[in-house]
Amino acid sequence: MTVAELSRAIDQKEFPNLLFLYGEETYLLEKSLRQLLDAVLAVADRDFNFDNFSARDVRADTILDQARTFPVFASHRLILIKDAQHLSSDSMEGLLPYLKDPSPETILVFVSDKIDGRRKFFQDFKKCGTLVEFKKLYDNQVPAFIREQARSGGRSFTEDALALFCRRVGSNLQEIQGELTKLFAYIGDKTLVDVADVTAIVSDTRVDSVFELTDALGMRKAQNAQRFLVRILEEGSAPLLVLSMIVRHFRQLWKIHELVGLKTPEKDIPRQVGINPYFLKGLLNQAGRFSHHHYQDLFERFLEADLALKSSGAHPSAILGSLVSEIASPASSLTRGQ
Repeated sequence: MTVAELSRAIDQKEFPNLLFLYGEETYLLEKSLRQLLDAVLAVADRDFNFDNFSARDVRADTILDQARTFPVFASHRLILIKDAQHLSSDSMEGLLPYLKDPSPETILVFVSDKIDGRRKFFQDFKKCGTLVEFKKLYDNQVPAFIREQARSGGRSFTEDALALFCRRVGSNLQEIQGELTKLFAYIGDKTLVDVADVTAIVSDTRVDSVFELTDALGMRKAQNAQRFLVRILEEGSAPLLVLSMIVRHFRQLWKIHELVGLKTPEKDIPRQVGINPYFLKGLLNQAGRFSHHHYQDLFERFLEADLALKSSGAHPSAILGSLVSEIASPASSLTRGQ
């Protein structure tokens, strides 16, 4: 079952008796849990019909006793087992008979960051219950999430404002929701968010500097790139983190370069590369400024820079400054068309 299918099932009061929620995207997982709890039990019914356990502290016999107890003045009981990755082998073994014959009045929910599909518990659960994985969104899926959150609050973004918001906030949905709350409070009765609104509320000069650096490198603007590099290092960014962001950017450019060479339709490139579609035009421009051989040479230089930064006595600003010059300078050995 997908996350969307689970949401529809809850709305239709079709509650799985056995439900296992797992994955890295904790914001959406917690949201589904709240939706389930609100749909199954009114607040007044929860004292007697809702149990919340941690797998670290609970035994199988306790879970079974609660699961086989009839609800009190309600149609269902809901039992939540968090941190289910810490269920002991004995507890998993003890729960196996219940998986094959669950109480129809009980909704037993397990929550975990991951599962081990090789274990008999999960193999039986897959046959008898419902598993839902909450995967982190790819970068190119985040704009749609933000648009939907804005639409649910009667708001919308201009394209430029949405692109800037995505760049500054990133892909952590919890942080996105927090920034949206602040942004909507700031704009008051306005329904359309523009660039000025995002600039005023969602501020991260360090992130902006990193993107300015990678864009300058992609455009081969050496002086700009050096200026942004100095600013980033002065702001306290770790040299290895700066290098990783440069590598990430050029990995995306290389993928785009190869996809263009394969005549991939532009509309398919963001999904295959995992980027925000709003940045595709600029990245296409940058990707074409380097040849296939340039990218190969660059990644050899990235490895050399990584090793140098990890060596004792290495001077980070000199290493990164030299790398930036080699990438961006039109007169370097990495000039276009070599």
